[in-house]
Amino acid sequence: MRGGTGMRLRYGLNPQQTSAYATPVDPDRAPFRVLQGQPSYINLLDAANAWQLVREAERTLGLPAAASFKHVSPAGAAVAGPVDEAAARPYGLDPATVGALTSAYVRARDADPKSSYGDFVAVSHEVDAELAALLSRVVSDGIVAPGYAPGVLEVLARKKNGRFLVMEADPGFEPPGSEAREVFGLRIVQDRDRVPLGPDALTDVPVGTLTEEARADALLGLAVLRFTQSNSVCYVRGGQTLGIGAGQQSRVDCTRLAGAKTDTWWLRRHPLVQGLDFRPEVRRQDRVNWRIRVVEGDLTEDERRRLRAAVTAGPGEPTPGERAAWLARLTGVTFASDGALPFRDNVDHARRHGVTTIAEPGGSVRSGEVEDACRELGVTLARTGLRLFHH
Repeated sequence: MRGGTGMRLRYGLNPQQTSAYATPVDPDRAPFRVLQGQPSYINLLDAANAWQLVREAERTLGLPAAASFKHVSPAGAAVAGPVDEAAARPYGLDPATVGALTSAYVRARDADPKSSYGDFVAVSHEVDAELAALLSRVVSDGIVAPGYAPGVLEVLARKKNGRFLVMEADPGFEPPGSEAREVFGLRIVQDRDRVPLGPDALTDVPVGTLTEEARADALLGLAVLRFTQSNSVCYVRGGQTLGIGAGQQSRVDCTRLAGAKTDTWWLRRHPLVQGLDFRPEVRRQDRVNWRIRVVEGDLTEDERRRLRAAVTAGPGEPTPGERAAWLARLTGVTFASDGALPFRDNVDHARRHGVTTIAEPGGSVRSGEVEDACRELGVTLARTGLRLFHH
C-alpha cells in the first residue's frame, strides 16, 4: 500500500471470503507498506493494533517495545529489560547478552508462549540481525516494524518459504481525526481516541503510594489495554505483561482468566518445572507447552504417558503445597483495567496473583467499595478517569 494504491488481501476473515482488499483513507499516504508476503484481513488488523501499541508504549516509557499478537489482541507485550533463564532457554539465548529490542520481544512472547505460537509481531524500532535470527527459529506469521537493518530482509525471506509477512510502518504517520467502519449495511463513525497516556493519567491515588516502577507498569498496562479487545485487564511486572484477559463479557471472569495466566507465568519458573530434562528430539514449542501443562496441574492420563516418553527424568510436577508456597512469593504486580471495576471481587481475585497496585478508571457506583477493598488488602489504588474500550 503506497499512497493511494489499494492492496488485494489473501482473503477476508475466513478463506471463503475470497474478495478482500484494503485502501488507505488518505490517498497520499498509507500507514504501512508490504515488503514480503501477502496479508490477510486479520493480518492487517493485527498489524494496525500491534503497531499502535508498541508505538504508544515506546513514546510513553522511552524504551524499545514489542508485542506478540493473536486474533487482534496481544498475547503479550513488553518493553526492553532483563531476560531471565526461563524466558531465554526455549530460544537458545544467553540472558546476559540479549540486545534491547530482542529482549522486548522475548519478554512479550514469554507472557503466554502457548498463545504466541504463530503470532504477529510488532516492534517499535528497526529490526536488527539478532531479532531476525530469533524470528527465523520461532513459529510466527509476520512482523511490522519501522525499518529493517541491512541483511535482515534476506534472513526473513527464507522463513515459511517466502510467505512470512514483512510490513514496514511509517513512524510519522498519524491517522485522521475520525474513524469509521461498516457493519451490516451501517457506517459507524466516531472521533478517534487521542487522549495521551502519561503520568497525568495516574495522579489520583486515593489508597497507598504509587511507586515509580508501579507507575511505569501501569502506563504499559494502559497502552496494552487500549489495543486489546474489551472487556480487558492485564497484569504487569517489571515492564512486561504476565497475563492478559481479553474480550470477556464479565470483568471478574477477565480478571480470573488473566490471573490464571499470571500464575502460570510464575509457576513456569519453579525449579522442578525448569528442571524437566527433555529428550533431544522433542521440539522447542513442545517443550514450552509441556512446561505449561505441568504447571496447569490437570494432566490427563494420555498426557502423562506422552510426557514420560518426552523426558529423561521424572515429570517435575510440584505438589499442591509446593505450588502454593511458590505462588505466595509472587508480589509487586500491577493490575490495569480498561473499564471501572464494578465490584470489589476484582480486587480480591487480583490480590491472589501478587497484585500490589491497581490502576482503573473509577466512577462505578461501587467505587467506594473497591477503594475500601484496596485499603483492607494493602493494595495501592490509582484512578485513571480514562476508559479504554476497544472493539
